[in-house]
Amino acid sequence: MTAASGGGAGLWDRRRPERQLLVGCLLLVALGFLMVLGAGLAAGQRLDRLDLLPLLIYAAGLAAIHSTLVLSRFRGDQMLPVAFALLSGIGLLAQYRMGAFAGAGPWAITRLLLPGGVLVMLAVCIAGMRGRYRWLTWRPWLWAWLSLLLVAVVLLTGQRFRGGVYAAGLITPTELLKVTVVLFLAGLLDRDAKPLGAWSRLLPPFKALLPLLGFWALLAGMLFLQRDLGMFVTLGVAFLVMLVVATGRWGYLIYGLLIATGAGYGMLRLFSHGHHRIQAWQAPFEDPTGDGWQILQGLSGMYSGGLWGEGFGRGNPEYIPIAESDFIYAVIGEELGFLGCVAVVLFYLILFARGLRIAGRAKSSFGMLLGLGLTTVIATQTFLNIGGVTKFIPLTGITLPFISQGGSSLLTACIGLGLILAVSDGEAPKTRPGQNQSQSRRRKAGP
Repeated sequence: MTAASGGGAGLWDRRRPERQLLVGCLLLVALGFLMVLGAGLAAGQRLDRLDLLPLLIYAAGLAAIHSTLVLSRFRGDQMLPVAFALLSGIGLLAQYRMGAFAGAGPWAITRLLLPGGVLVMLAVCIAGMRGRYRWLTWRPWLWAWLSLLLVAVVLLTGQRFRGGVYAAGLITPTELLKVTVVLFLAGLLDRDAKPLGAWSRLLPPFKALLPLLGFWALLAGMLFLQRDLGMFVTLGVAFLVMLVVATGRWGYLIYGLLIATGAGYGMLRLFSHGHHRIQAWQAPFEDPTGDGWQILQGLSGMYSGGLWGEGFGRGNPEYIPIAESDFIYAVIGEELGFLGCVAVVLFYLILFARGLRIAGRAKSSFGMLLGLGLTTVIATQTFLNIGGVTKFIPLTGITLPFISQGGSSLLTACIGLGLILAVSDGEAPKTRPGQNQSQSRRRKAGP
């Protein structure tokens, strides 16, 4: 056996746990598809030749993930692809259940979103692995200007719908802020952590902090004009977490919470849209057919699911407004019950834990901040969605990562996950003087 083939065999062997878990995800999702198809046949629906296409695409996506990571000699985390596979599989099932593919041709955009997300995630991971992601630190302010330009273009050319401003076709290119803003913050804090941490008693270094505060004030003002409360909260939490960790100064968290409280109060006073959401959250029965309708329908669906759920395809999630997007968690609660909701949350927790573990083990401070920021964004978005659906917090109109319908949201989450995977791969191995290429490959492959 040659060195190259031995290295490939070693990598194939090493990633066996990932392969086995991906097969388990495929079996679970296939079982869900059989449940939905069975419920449809029992209701008198005819089986179409394209009904199994989403499952086949999903299986091809899992095969592409594993084979690409093996062939590219990826050395990073094995649980992140598994968590993504299960969550995206549940999302695919829920979308199929809600009729997202009904009447769509084999090459419809709705069918290509998940494989497109897989390809984007793998491309970003391979481009950034072996420490190449550190090239993103070049000119961090370029990411800041790109972020402001994205929001400005949407505000100038977009259209207002359901209280917010969207681009043509109701797409949300501002979803990319969840990546560009984190890249800017990670690059800037990696470079300026020392001056930003030089406090004078209880006062932060305003001279070093001023450019960062100027950018954030401008971005926050534009997001308020767009009325994207969910994006503001998500990026605000990531901003505070990254700033505190980079500088080691907890005072930033205290000041940040005070500013966020004042900004939230001001938003409620200036914008009726946010005020209505707070009222609907506090007392949905005061307007059960208006602002409180979505909350009440979602809670009713989850309550009817009970412990075990109605079974995929047997519930009535069509009565929940925007069920395929903002309220997809209510669909899971109705058809998979409390245990299904707990399973989804557990896999999110696995994803967050692995992301924080990767950030803690990063070899560079930029890699640590990048992994931390992206994981915080996904975790905050998940909390805002599930918290709003379960009436724990007011609704923010934000999607559930990897599960909700939405092309911009899915692709952005896949970009973020690809970067986290790239950080988990570590740095390029150092070759000793005189060591030939085959010996280097053999050492990377391991026993």
